[in-house]
Amino acid sequence: MTGSLVKNILRALAQPTHASIWQDTVAQPQAPVQASIVDQPSSQAVQVHGAERTATAELNGYPPVERWQHWTEYDPKAWPQKVERSYTLVPTICFNCESACGLLAYVDTSTLKIQKFEGNPLHPGSRGRNCAKGPATLNQVYDPDRILYPLKRVGRRGEGKWKRVSWDEALDDIAGRIRRALVEKRLTEIMYHVGRPGHDGIMEWVLPAWGVDAHNSHTNVCSSSARCGQALWMGYDRPSPDHAHARVILLISSHLETGHYFNPHAQRIMEGKMAGAKLIVLDTRLSNTASLADEWLAPWPGSETAILLAIARHLIVGKKYDRDFVRRWVNWEQYLRCEHPDLPVRFETFEAKLEELYASFTFEFAAQESGVSAEQIARVADYIAQCDGRLATHTWRSATSANLGGWMVARCLWFLNVLTGSIGREGGTSANVWDKWVPRHPNMAPHVQVWNELTWPQEYPLSFYELSYLLPHFLKEGRGRVDVYFTRVYNPLWTNPDGMSWMEVLTDESKIGLHVHLSPSWSETGLFADYILPMGHGAERHDIMSQETHGGCWIAFRQPVIREALRRLGRPVNDTRQANPGEVWEETEFWIELSWRIDPDGSLGVRRTFESPYRPGEKITVDELYAWMFENHVPGLPEAAAKEGLTPLEYMRRYGAFELRKGVQPTYDQPLTAAELEDATIDPETQVVYTRKPAAPSSNITPLPFFQPDPERGRPVGVQLEDGSRLIGFPTPSRKLEFYSTTMRDWGWPEYAIPTYIHSHVHPSRVDRERNEAVLLSTFRLPTLIHTRSGNAKWLYEISHKNPVWIHPSDAQRLGVRTGDLIKVVTAIGYFIDRVWVTEGIRPGVIACSHHLGRWRLQEDVGGKLSTALVELTPMGEAQWRMRQIHGIQPYASSDPDTERIWWNDAGVHQNLTFAVQPDPVSGMHCWHQKVRLERVGPDDRYGDIFVDTRRAHEVYREWLAMTRPACQVSPNGLRRPHWLLRPFRPDLEAYYLPDRHFGNGHIVTVEPCVSDHRK
Repeated sequence: MTGSLVKNILRALAQPTHASIWQDTVAQPQAPVQASIVDQPSSQAVQVHGAERTATAELNGYPPVERWQHWTEYDPKAWPQKVERSYTLVPTICFNCESACGLLAYVDTSTLKIQKFEGNPLHPGSRGRNCAKGPATLNQVYDPDRILYPLKRVGRRGEGKWKRVSWDEALDDIAGRIRRALVEKRLTEIMYHVGRPGHDGIMEWVLPAWGVDAHNSHTNVCSSSARCGQALWMGYDRPSPDHAHARVILLISSHLETGHYFNPHAQRIMEGKMAGAKLIVLDTRLSNTASLADEWLAPWPGSETAILLAIARHLIVGKKYDRDFVRRWVNWEQYLRCEHPDLPVRFETFEAKLEELYASFTFEFAAQESGVSAEQIARVADYIAQCDGRLATHTWRSATSANLGGWMVARCLWFLNVLTGSIGREGGTSANVWDKWVPRHPNMAPHVQVWNELTWPQEYPLSFYELSYLLPHFLKEGRGRVDVYFTRVYNPLWTNPDGMSWMEVLTDESKIGLHVHLSPSWSETGLFADYILPMGHGAERHDIMSQETHGGCWIAFRQPVIREALRRLGRPVNDTRQANPGEVWEETEFWIELSWRIDPDGSLGVRRTFESPYRPGEKITVDELYAWMFENHVPGLPEAAAKEGLTPLEYMRRYGAFELRKGVQPTYDQPLTAAELEDATIDPETQVVYTRKPAAPSSNITPLPFFQPDPERGRPVGVQLEDGSRLIGFPTPSRKLEFYSTTMRDWGWPEYAIPTYIHSHVHPSRVDRERNEAVLLSTFRLPTLIHTRSGNAKWLYEISHKNPVWIHPSDAQRLGVRTGDLIKVVTAIGYFIDRVWVTEGIRPGVIACSHHLGRWRLQEDVGGKLSTALVELTPMGEAQWRMRQIHGIQPYASSDPDTERIWWNDAGVHQNLTFAVQPDPVSGMHCWHQKVRLERVGPDDRYGDIFVDTRRAHEVYREWLAMTRPACQVSPNGLRRPHWLLRPFRPDLEAYYLPDRHFGNGHIVTVEPCVSDHRK
């Protein structure tokens, strides 16, 4: 895609959208069509505006919302004849990334087929504007290779033999296995492993009801380092930038095309830029985002922190920071008391110490580390110094997820927001919780009493999210066993590093007893399952979602569009399978039914969570579940619905989204309520405010840090500032922004208690370019592709189907390769063969290869043939494997005539198989950057060849494990993890205590070898 084309597309994103060609076919001219949600108060979010117009076929706007239920337009395939088609337009949500953009499904009322998907103009996040993945939902629904019925394996795992079974057979088998595990107290042998959930809150409702600590996620191969760096500052683990109103936008990575919530963010980044904001991008490769930046900084990988701290020093030394904000909201007193007890506790003392701490981080030092000129860094620093509190920043993957100590990149980036006072302000950066709403579910179970060390091992007490990608190594070490393993729209064998180790444990039934793969389509992991259960795409399921896409708060409703169309036509169904293709189900109904069967007589206490709030003792229906949440836990929605004579559920079915609030609204500076101050005490040293008044259950269950109430003072609820005001503050131990982290100090990492610079594992001193060593960047995706969910979409693969190795001309010349030549990329555990793309869009000494291609299958007729290469997997000795492509993507006959028109052959190269696990010892994040060696290919090497040594992979895992500081060695209070620190699916406090190492409250204090000690 050319730079000019990209610029035109992104410029269009920032303009009022005209998304669909439509034609009035009624006699009278219709009123205004232009939909607006941005300028309306929340209660009026679904009204439409505009001037009268005459019938026209021009590109003009969206169908007016009042006509969504009965819409007519000409059939484009019948052109030049004017053949009318009647549709009902059903809003839903895209399922193809975490942005949760709104979609409108055009359902033909005569055939009940979906004609197309366009954007929902009433969705506050996406505003009717969608990337290619949204309309491509149509490809997924009508994918000729999709799985339509429950399948059970026949023969060995991975052999590719399946038989169709009934849902009842599968449910009874799975429920029986889970029930036996619960009865026998094998509570850590159940595991639910998910990629991007695509929903909010449902598993927080389901898994605690089973009484298990079973949740596992992809987060430690995605974003846990960024979360860790954010949480150490403010408790909250995700940022919410207000790009549209910023004066300076500072991005680390390619947020316009592939970043976090990239479509909603892309719109607002361009709006901000067109309004005059400076766009600054740190990205080692020339991404589309970098091509549009006012300042593109291409640093050596891992040196981003040096640049950020040089900018911080510029603000500090030049007194160009928001002194009042830092004085009020940073825990500088705590820093001075702990680190400099001999000095007076005055803000001026802290200012002097700041200058000392960061004196060495000059522009020249940052330039030496990064390769970016000191002049450019100084120029960027001046832009930030002039942001006037309107600095919108973001980092999610890229440097944060790629480097040893990558969490410090996020910590140092947030330092700039702190210094400029750009937190919770218009044009600044907020916390995700301020802009996100997840309504409480009915009958929520209490916190579980068990801790699963297969996901939260003792070696990683500060890990942000589960150590999911280490599961094969934990199982090989004998740390446990999984009896029932769910992989849910997740493909760990392909997505995670070291996929061959995953394959080895997935084929070992002594380690994984029953593997249930919940997926709408074939995947590499699914090939090694016992059951494949077909779950619906974004147009075939119920979910709720709310994301921090901008300064505001909204909630959206995903619904099965054919089911809703049938309801509108007077033919309602009570099970989504009755409306979906084949026997495709939806997960909400699946989890309710499975849970009900786990506890058939209610004796296990599981069933009560899934009882109807309207019909006591009866099983809840999917309509009752969402109706109850919308009626009771979405503020303003019942009132907005009542104004239109609708129930809240009817409102969400009709419009697909509801806006709770417009604009930035932080909570940290809100006064404590009179009720909270009624029985309050204040710690004389920390000024933290405590109350004995118990907290009421929150309507918003977005995960938050939790502080166990003090037996005498109660729970911390706020902080008293110098002026005597008592405000909510931040959910941190100090209730302030923590420049100084006592958590890092107390849990074994005192050297990282303040923002500082950590040398990455790919620091230049560790890369010998004379030996043709290089740094491989693999943390970027192609904009149209994302993991398993869009894996067999023909429109997307036609756009993007190859992932060559980017290499700088100077490196290419030294190696003697040109664009299109093959090259061998040798990693710590193997190698892969790919083609070269010579470009100046990458730094010398660095190569890049996208990690979202290289799909494969082992059998000719089993797997998504639109997107996969047929491969041969051959054992090459003990623990050694070679994969070789037999052929790439080919035309084939199917129910879709387009499959015979496939013109591309390339399916890409699966580089992740050759990556060893590299867990950051603090955050637990897999450090994606790889130090590799580049070689010319030999006569026997072919495109797509992969070689992996899994014994060496386990050795590398042990090398990185040795860098950890386990809880059993550093815990200050006998806990496995800081109790306040955010942990999803948080167990009860009792589960936090280390085995036989309990401190206080009558617990026995004993000394036992650590887990890691056993294996040295």
